[in-house]
Amino acid sequence: MGVASLFLRMFLRKLKNRSGSISVQIISKERGKYKVVKSIGSSSNEQEIQKLVFLGKQEIERLEAQGKLFVSENDIVVEQLFEALGNASIKTAGPEIIFGKIYDGIGFNEINEDLFRHLVIARLAFPLSKLKTIEYLYRFQGVRLDIDAVYRFLDKLNDRLKTQVEQISFAHTLKVLGGKISIVFYDMTTLYFEASDEDDLRKAGFSKDGKHQNPQIFLGLLVGLGGYAISYDIFEGNIYEGHTLIPFIEKTTAKFNLEKPVIVADAGLLSNSNILALEEKGYQYIIGARLKNEPEKIKKQILAKKLIDGQMIKIPKAEKTRLIVTYANNRAAKDEHNRKRGLQRLEKRIKSGKLTKSNINNKGYNKYLKMQGDVTIEIDYEKFWKDNAWDGLKGYVTNTELSDKLVVENYKNLWHIEKAFRMSKTDLRIRPIYHRLRHRIEAHICISFTAYSIYKELERLLHTENSTISLRKAAELTHNIYQITYTLPDSKHTKSKLLKMDDQQAELYQIIEKNF
Repeated sequence: MGVASLFLRMFLRKLKNRSGSISVQIISKERGKYKVVKSIGSSSNEQEIQKLVFLGKQEIERLEAQGKLFVSENDIVVEQLFEALGNASIKTAGPEIIFGKIYDGIGFNEINEDLFRHLVIARLAFPLSKLKTIEYLYRFQGVRLDIDAVYRFLDKLNDRLKTQVEQISFAHTLKVLGGKISIVFYDMTTLYFEASDEDDLRKAGFSKDGKHQNPQIFLGLLVGLGGYAISYDIFEGNIYEGHTLIPFIEKTTAKFNLEKPVIVADAGLLSNSNILALEEKGYQYIIGARLKNEPEKIKKQILAKKLIDGQMIKIPKAEKTRLIVTYANNRAAKDEHNRKRGLQRLEKRIKSGKLTKSNINNKGYNKYLKMQGDVTIEIDYEKFWKDNAWDGLKGYVTNTELSDKLVVENYKNLWHIEKAFRMSKTDLRIRPIYHRLRHRIEAHICISFTAYSIYKELERLLHTENSTISLRKAAELTHNIYQITYTLPDSKHTKSKLLKMDDQQAELYQIIEKNF
């Protein structure tokens, strides 16, 4: 069998090693027997493995060319060029040409800090710890950073950059929303820490993530219609979230010279003191109501109406304040499902004998517990079944002059801020936080807020261009957009060129090029 025919049967193999790493090898097959022609390398990192596969394919092409009887001068030149290339000649360019262009297009390039840019884009492409981020930047971008230099930068970042980051993000949101922000959405979430000790910022408190044993902070976020970022702030982990609304809104409206926008917030921020403060300061608001906490007179009015799917009623509360109540069949089904699931968990815990008197409270489904005698804890099934009268009902308190329908529609836009938190926690992995010092925690949030603004703009562009590429898929596509750097043999000029993209990568690239 000739040399050329042997090479035509070459292929790549990925072999898993005992250490867990993957080796990429060129294998040939002759007369049913396999032979290792060349080992390209090994790695445990998926992106590095993809690079090794790319290099392996190039090597097969080179070996196949060597095995041919007639080789042209052009073939020899190309072959010599590729022989001069090494791993350092190929780098992942996708994050920079996609996220980097959006970063510049929004205006974050006004921040004259290359390190900030690197940390934000790395957070978007590979949301990892700061140490892992440094490894990524070196291995895939050729950017060499020292971890101590990064931490020194983080120590000063928030004081220097938070105001500028928010101003740039606000200006972009104002532009996207047509030059006017008349309604804003506010919500809070908890972010927990892996470290178990507390300090002046990280406090144990009620966690929306169920991480009650971990120190935490509150993150407050204000967005415009559609979920476009305006500003953020962080609060001590044991603060009552209702106490954050007025100071946050006052500070933000002053900072951006907003003309008293309508404030939309969920029921967690509904309190008499908040409503009174908002009204005294001249704000209009739409806040989620807690119907079961309303006075008995109003509760009787609500239950007496027997609403059907899609119906709503209006109940006056004060001179300019009204309660709007809606009913939806799908919400009723969800409420019933959640109550029954909560009941099942209670029944399980009672059987285990682990419940004590201290468990009888109004937190969650513990409200269905009651004492029988001095020592026995049991479930109040009558209270449980009475609660089904509230299934499907949703309330809104407002002092606006908007129609009832518009009040409900505006409140429904609050899901954008819930989505913002979800995107930050999953796609951008803002939590858990491994930092311990306050200024580094603040820097981490600042980087993540900037990354969210860019991520949100990418989502807008994909929607505007009617692309079928999902936001998460777009982020993944950046991982495999490569750039090759080479030196011309005669002129010695060094050039860089993007490698050919697949159809989805090309579509994403064209969308960004078109808009920036």
